[in-house]
Amino acid sequence: MEETPPFRIGVLGAGPIAQFGHFEACAKAGNAELYAICDVAEDLATRMAVTHDAGQVFTDYDAMLADPLLDGVIIATSDPFHVPMSIKALEAGKAVLSEKPLGISVEDVLELEGAVARTGGYLQVGHMKRFDPGIEAAKAFIDEKMGEVQALKAWYCDSTHRYTNTDAVQPLPVRSANAKKPAGDPKADKQSYFMLAHGSHLVDLMRHLAGEIINVSARLSEKFGAYCWFVDVEFASGALGHMDLTVAVRMDWHEGFQMYGEHGAILAKTYNPWYYRSSEVDIFDEATASTTRVLGADGHFFRRQVEGFVRGARGESTQAAGIVDGVQSVRVMAAIRQSVATGQPVDVATAGGAV
Repeated sequence: MEETPPFRIGVLGAGPIAQFGHFEACAKAGNAELYAICDVAEDLATRMAVTHDAGQVFTDYDAMLADPLLDGVIIATSDPFHVPMSIKALEAGKAVLSEKPLGISVEDVLELEGAVARTGGYLQVGHMKRFDPGIEAAKAFIDEKMGEVQALKAWYCDSTHRYTNTDAVQPLPVRSANAKKPAGDPKADKQSYFMLAHGSHLVDLMRHLAGEIINVSARLSEKFGAYCWFVDVEFASGALGHMDLTVAVRMDWHEGFQMYGEHGAILAKTYNPWYYRSSEVDIFDEATASTTRVLGADGHFFRRQVEGFVRGARGESTQAAGIVDGVQSVRVMAAIRQSVATGQPVDVATAGGAV
């Protein structure tokens, strides 16, 4: 039997997220190959290609997309570039794994959704938490044994000490004066920046576990440089939901969820992703009156995500977030912003504009 060749991936953007996550993930993936690196900063792209053994270096994105040997791309750029760079790749016939968030406005992601439909291409959103073994175990229990879901509470609280922690385990990022940056300062609007950077993870997790979110009622507290969203969530199933997004808490990283169902319950604690440590997920099964927890020894979410990307691009089953998930996550985040501004509940289906 002929062995399937590795899926050749080109990474667009050689900044910190690519250096900390994607280059190593492609190199370690069992079904992929880090084929190319593309960045307008040639010095940075060349150095990363040597470090991570990528065979091709490009400073022109169109040139990389024109390479017939390239199978797919990872969009590891700043948020405003996700949509246009994804559309280019789809139109070139390449599979796309776009970093989260999928886009910065509802209108942007709807344009991308149209491109996916028009080209028939494969697009995956970089919600790597779906590839956390603990969360995979929780999802399996929900789908197979939990029965009707009554409620889900989830929280994502970044810590004032997170960089002290991560600087101790990550290499120093390599910088270049020639790096391309988006117009303006994306971090100037903290409400938008924190929601896109952190809220996108929380929204996708809640949708992944409990299904479609149809309505939100949000409150935002801004004090001493910290932003705290409390959001009442209504799921299409009728389940109750509550979301806590706080950036940043004066304590250690605090992330997890509680879920109550007809035949059991789940209590989860999730760690800073750069520790590559699987979530500790305690699953209580009412039928056996016992609690189980998977070890989840393989916690390299980024590598597992790349392997899932390859499976999805080849038409195989994957738990990855697709175009519909990406669009709906942006809609939910836009609805949260609108609810904060108006003080009223907002139907997600009607939400538009920027996050």
